[in-house]
Amino acid sequence: MVLQGHLNMETVPAWFATGLQRLAGEDLRVDFSRVESVDSAAVGMLLGWTRAAQRSERELRVAGLPADLLSLARLYGVDELLPQQSVAVQIMVLTLE
Repeated sequence: MVLQGHLNMETVPAWFATGLQRLAGEDLRVDFSRVESVDSAAVGMLLGWTRAAQRSERELRVAGLPADLLSLARLYGVDELLPQQSVAVQIMVLTLE
């Protein structure tokens, strides 16, 4: 799943629901490389997906996490709870640019 645009209080609920639907039936891979901006709702979404993946014994892989999302997570003290970024996907995204 490729996220794009702005991840904020208005857009996150739809993305969150889509991610939860996918996690109900399969592992979830999320590419954040096309995200333009984030607010705290994006951090909450990612933590929610992480909890859902753990509960359903699914794998959550992320790539291209924006620096501002990582900065917010550090500010809130939850950066250690975020899933590790997939190196293979990062390399592929960087190569395609």
